[in-house]
Amino acid sequence: MKKSVPTYELYGEKTGERPDFWLHCETIPSRSSLYHWEIGLHRHESFFQILYIAAGSGDAVFGNAVHTIEAPVVITVPPALGHGFRFSRDIDGFVFTILASHLKVLPGERSRLGTWMATPRLTPLDGSEDARYVAATLARLAAEWEANRSNRTDLLDAYLTTVLTLTARLDEAGDGRDDAADSDSEQRVQRFLALLQQHHRSHWPAAAYARELGLSLTHLNRITRAVTGLSAHDMISRKLVGEARRELVFTRASVQEISFRLGFSDPAYFSRFFLRQTGMTPRAWRLAERERLGA
Repeated sequence: MKKSVPTYELYGEKTGERPDFWLHCETIPSRSSLYHWEIGLHRHESFFQILYIAAGSGDAVFGNAVHTIEAPVVITVPPALGHGFRFSRDIDGFVFTILASHLKVLPGERSRLGTWMATPRLTPLDGSEDARYVAATLARLAAEWEANRSNRTDLLDAYLTTVLTLTARLDEAGDGRDDAADSDSEQRVQRFLALLQQHHRSHWPAAAYARELGLSLTHLNRITRAVTGLSAHDMISRKLVGEARRELVFTRASVQEISFRLGFSDPAYFSRFFLRQTGMTPRAWRLAERERLGA
């Protein structure tokens, strides 16, 4: 009889004891030493993990595959994947456990980064400038989390986005791929996403983004569908819904306050928009998500 793989939020803790965190950080020795330096096969249903191995060695087990760990390296583990680790006693580094729904790019999302995040990775930090920056940013991420100062969420988000983007670049370069090989369409979609991050609260229509990019709306829709599977309008809506979800779960602001923060002049229209996109009203979604997370 095949042994089932246990599911945890944090390794060794019962799933019923749901923590009220979107990001958790701890040193790798602090937990692995409790289990004789071996973390048995397990999975996290809703959490994405980043392990930064600064020193030491060991093995990473993903399903039936075993990979050798040689420091320094960054290991990324998508949600719901059975995985385990064996560490040497001189292991050093951090493990970050992140609520997947909080990430700006979801693992498996149809984008270059989303596709990369959907598969477990061991990315060596090769001593390059980008690799040194990844290591330093992970150390800053751990320090910021530990300090628990006010208004830290934006910094933590920025550090996470930087780490994942640069680590994916390093991994692709190690596979013989590089940003120089990016298609023109991918580069234009990245420019569109950067503009969307700047202007989503202003509710620019898709045509305004197309003009800013020097494209026709038809051309913009063609390349966004080719790269992400979504039209430009759908990407704008998804961005607004994603920001709304983050506000609903991680702040105590009222639905009306959140609607104004996101540039909606009419809270009733915001509620109808959210209902069309998710099938639930903002209040119902907030209650259901907080209940699911045990917050």
